[in-house]
Amino acid sequence: MGRLQGKVAVILGAASPDNMGQVMARRFAAEGARVLVAGRKEAPLKALAAEIGGEFGLCDITSKAEVEALARQAEALTGRIDVAVNCTGWGLLAKLMKTTEEQLDQLAALQFKGPYFFLQTFVGSMAKTGGGSVINFTSASVYALLHHHAAYIATKAAGDALVRCFANEFGGQGVKVNSIAPGYTESPMTARESQMPGLIEAFLPKYPLGRLGTSEDVANAALWLASDESFMTGQVLQVNGGLTLRCNPSPEEINASMKAAAPRDGGNKA
Repeated sequence: MGRLQGKVAVILGAASPDNMGQVMARRFAAEGARVLVAGRKEAPLKALAAEIGGEFGLCDITSKAEVEALARQAEALTGRIDVAVNCTGWGLLAKLMKTTEEQLDQLAALQFKGPYFFLQTFVGSMAKTGGGSVINFTSASVYALLHHHAAYIATKAAGDALVRCFANEFGGQGVKVNSIAPGYTESPMTARESQMPGLIEAFLPKYPLGRLGTSEDVANAALWLASDESFMTGQVLQVNGGLTLRCNPSPEEINASMKAAAPRDGGNKA
């Protein structure tokens, strides 16, 4: 305990109950950090801040002005920001030839421009005050392709490139910049899909460690990156049970698994 004692941490993307951002916020607070949670929905953020003894702020990452205002709110707490995490995202599934211009614009704003604003703002703040740790969220699907996910993958890959550029330029000012790449993670965001018969069974053989990841796995990795223990920058931490050693399942494998798991109608009808 106490690995983040006295540090100020900002977590953007913590507005959905029990999502990765919220799990990280609780873990960071338990380790002694003063946590500012942020997102676009006031009620869950306010409740989480009260629970962990932190603060909350409203912020849409696609607005540079709002990201800068969030940083000023965090700086006002103690005069510096030690940790900043961006775990916003939109897991669009759309076929290559069916992805629309509107969808591309939304993803580019959320997963390219937004992270750029986030890195500009929080890396810039930390560079002025002696350093810190910035963590951006990417995806294992950038490295183990998943069908019908191209626009999502491309914008996440762009975020990884930005992380490398900022890490290279600002390491001399003590700022660490890294990405975390989860795979299929058991969380509220995937709860509906996880109930589909056979879907998880299609993914499990692709994970050398034999299970899907959890938000707690991700929080543990983020805690290490946020702490003074980590001597890493410009990297993508693959927190996905070894998925990238193999591959995500193909549509054919998913369909076969779901078909095999589908309930059989034995002819007994009420």
